[in-house]
Amino acid sequence: MLSARGLFQEIFDNDASFRLFCSIAASGEAQGGWENGRIAALVPESQRGLSHKIVRHGADEDKHGRIFNALLRKRGLDPVDVPGDTDYTMLLEARGIGLAHEKLRADQRLSERDIVAYLAHSRVTEQRASEQMQLLRKHFADHPDIGKAVRMISSDEDNHLAYCHEELLRLAAAGHGRTIQRILRESALAEIKVYRDVSLAVMDRMGRILGWSRARSAVLAAGIHAVYAYERLGGWHRMVSLRMPERRDALGGPASAAPEFA
Repeated sequence: MLSARGLFQEIFDNDASFRLFCSIAASGEAQGGWENGRIAALVPESQRGLSHKIVRHGADEDKHGRIFNALLRKRGLDPVDVPGDTDYTMLLEARGIGLAHEKLRADQRLSERDIVAYLAHSRVTEQRASEQMQLLRKHFADHPDIGKAVRMISSDEDNHLAYCHEELLRLAAAGHGRTIQRILRESALAEIKVYRDVSLAVMDRMGRILGWSRARSAVLAAGIHAVYAYERLGGWHRMVSLRMPERRDALGGPASAAPEFA
């Protein structure tokens, strides 16, 4: 019988599949770190109070990238190039989710609407990140090799999600409510498609590395399609709701160090 724990354990136990898993994760986190760093540098004057939180967000993402690379080094492995069809971040950008890299590479200040869009996009993607890390934490929090990394990254992702909720509610109260809801809906519907496609691509590669049978690969693919069907029918609503988080000012302080990994 297939289970999330068994599936991830199989991936983690094999050097080639673990190498691909960590390489994909490290690349996405490093990209997120760069994006947040550029956004922090280009924040408009009307939102300068957010700068230190965006810097903290980017520092956390950079830290996560270092952690995944450190996990590779611990097993004597080097990162591999990330296949284009597994690059979640870039595929989201291609669908208009996240601020365009062309805009972030320029030296022109962002608009307040850009910040609204950034936070709305982040609220959707951080929901996914938080859920994925909670799943790993559920099964591997006490794992001798990856448990500490899983716990640390999961806590950070929960903080990022809380930050997005709090700041979007602030901006909604300032008159951006309709724009926020529109962007959240568009982002969620685009994200669930990208997540489905990336999941299928990753599982296809993992299956080839691990020698899965056609039947097993077909079952996993059917499961991914079933998740997408659920999300398309209504599951996406969890990505667009806003509520004041229990963790207030979650990114108000400096990023925590990870000397045991970096």
